[in-house]
Amino acid sequence: MWWPFGNRKEKEKRVKEKRFQEEYDNYIKRKEKERASEDSSVKKLPDVDEILHRSTLAADVADELVRRGLTKDLAEKVMDFIKTGEKEQPFGWIKIGVPGFDEMLEKGIPKGSSLLVAGGPGSGKTILCLQTLHYAANNGEKCLYISFEESVVRLQQHMRDFGWNVDELEEKGLLKVIRMDPFKISRGVEAMLAKAKGELLIDMSELPDLFPGGFKPNRIVLDSLSALGAAFLAGETGYRIYIEQLFRFFERIGVTSFLISETGHVPTVYSRTGIEEFLADGVIVFYNVKRGNMRVRAIEILKMRGARHEKKIVPFEIGNNGITIFPTEPIFMEEEMKA
Repeated sequence: MWWPFGNRKEKEKRVKEKRFQEEYDNYIKRKEKERASEDSSVKKLPDVDEILHRSTLAADVADELVRRGLTKDLAEKVMDFIKTGEKEQPFGWIKIGVPGFDEMLEKGIPKGSSLLVAGGPGSGKTILCLQTLHYAANNGEKCLYISFEESVVRLQQHMRDFGWNVDELEEKGLLKVIRMDPFKISRGVEAMLAKAKGELLIDMSELPDLFPGGFKPNRIVLDSLSALGAAFLAGETGYRIYIEQLFRFFERIGVTSFLISETGHVPTVYSRTGIEEFLADGVIVFYNVKRGNMRVRAIEILKMRGARHEKKIVPFEIGNNGITIFPTEPIFMEEEMKA
């Protein structure tokens, strides 16, 4: 099994990476041996197959692995192992189209990936997502931006402010920006769950259609999961079930998705419930770090399943034409990140 770790310049990070790899390899080897062991002195590791048999939600499996003693990092690696076995290899690679971002990846992003885009307010998440749709649409891909909060007019004006040809792309049918009521989705899910009396599967076809008028996008942005989650007034269960099914739906139709998640300015938790980063193929994190009396913008590819990538935090700026990332420039020391 190959793990897509990128090149490390810092020795400490390489050591940590190697330790995680060894820990995962040891888990896989010990799992089968200890399953049949009768030695009570040996602590049994979680039986992934047994947990999978009892749960329909991948995120619940990850949570159960953590509860049974695995670190969150190792639990995620186990889930990656399971999902990799289920998911076909990508039929190609895509570019984000943001200057400097694609240089952080060896080949690109596997086509059809689901990417969590996490960061605080005003950190640049929306701009990056609009920018990649603009790039893709200008290269002939169909792109869809779904907003649960911000108005269509405002998002379109954001694009015009950067000099992007949003009106032309919309006229050609290559770009659609729509606003959707998250409460229509949450009410539908909650009603379906109540009718099903606790069943964990929902029928996506009975919920509001995400794609307007039969429009079939190659790339889609959901802005944001945080706003969607807040609409589930009956509790977190409905949201977790819907998100699981949503990720599966995107994977099934082969669309590359960008799912925005609101966090703090220097996030250590990347989503509302914690399950989203387990389900996502990739996690892109935005930072807005205070340094003295100023704030510095930075970005990181935290993970990207199936792709080699840089494992470091790098600065970026928002200029007249959008975001520009500086992948070779260093950001400051870890203690300054905590300030």
